[in-house]
Amino acid sequence: MGVPVLAETSRIPFPQTPPPAPLKKPKVFLGQPRDIVPPACPGQFPGTPPVTDMDYGGIPLWINRLLGEPSVLSLQGRMDRAWFRASNPQTCPEQCDCPIQWETSLYCDHRALENIPEGLPQRTQYLFLQGNNISSLSYSALANITNLRWLIIDNNQLKSDKLELNSLQNQTQLRYFFANRNYLTSVPGGLPAGLKQLRLANNHISSISPGAFQNLQNLTLLLLQGNRLQTMTGDDVKGLVGLNLLDVSGNLFSAVPRHLPPSVQQLYLSNNSFSGLHEGSFEGFHNLKYLRLSHCGLQSEGIHPQAFNHSSLVELDLSYNKLTTIPRFPTTLQYLYLEANRIQEFNVTSFCREVGPLSYSRMKILRLDGNKLTYHQLPPDWVYCLRVLQRIYI
Repeated sequence: MGVPVLAETSRIPFPQTPPPAPLKKPKVFLGQPRDIVPPACPGQFPGTPPVTDMDYGGIPLWINRLLGEPSVLSLQGRMDRAWFRASNPQTCPEQCDCPIQWETSLYCDHRALENIPEGLPQRTQYLFLQGNNISSLSYSALANITNLRWLIIDNNQLKSDKLELNSLQNQTQLRYFFANRNYLTSVPGGLPAGLKQLRLANNHISSISPGAFQNLQNLTLLLLQGNRLQTMTGDDVKGLVGLNLLDVSGNLFSAVPRHLPPSVQQLYLSNNSFSGLHEGSFEGFHNLKYLRLSHCGLQSEGIHPQAFNHSSLVELDLSYNKLTTIPRFPTTLQYLYLEANRIQEFNVTSFCREVGPLSYSRMKILRLDGNKLTYHQLPPDWVYCLRVLQRIYI
């Protein structure tokens, strides 16, 4: 059984009925943090590596070797192409490499190709086309192969008006379709029902084709960050009953989209411009565990006291906003990032409405660095509320 693709923090166990915890002094880090929990997506915090043309949408790709999935996504600079041809007697298009180690993989990436090579071998299951100049995708280009599982066509010139509606319909085995960093203006329709990952980050997408997701009940990961979406309705996402991770960061939303799939556990909304968060902004997200809201221009007066009242939340990122006070959070929250705001005071009631043997915050990591707040401003009773805190940055 394959390993699901989740952010690193998704491995954190979530206690349902934690026992009483003894008081334990947390590690306090003053000033610039050096040993921090990394963000789930590159580029969120200063010092993280810049997003490159090989980031595949910013979410790691986990390989299932038991299924024969290739552990190398590009052969560029690894070995002389002549070696591949000499060691593999099987047919291979002139513009591609066919390593004998992965006989069902076809590496045609970074060749300045303007079209998908002709005569693709029927054995092809993993097709790598990233880093070319391909502008169209037609049914005929892939007609010779019917067992395709991965199609990676990142960093090309792909355009919506040159993407045939039925180009992928016969690819019933297709599980991953990556088309990040192209020139698509809408989410394509006619995608195969077995698709598990759809990565369309950093395109020019401003709309979703009617019924584009209607048959994608198996989709677990959808990346749409870095596009031009302004709205997303219930009809737009109809059919996404198994979606786990949704990234719509860096779009043009002015409010949290309503009627998103309730199955979502990881929701990334950073780099949008939200006027505020009301009580029902995340209504219906009964499974939501990881929420990213950094760089959204949020202000304290625009956040309803019950906006984050979701006991399922494990991690919340509110960094790089304009908060002057700490909002209220559920006691079940374990990881909170509030760095680079304008917070001037620390209120224990933001984390604990009351303190007792079983009434305390389960917070483990708290970042407050980059605010107008010092360690000496913390009230003396904060350790009774945050009694299981492991690290605080201030």
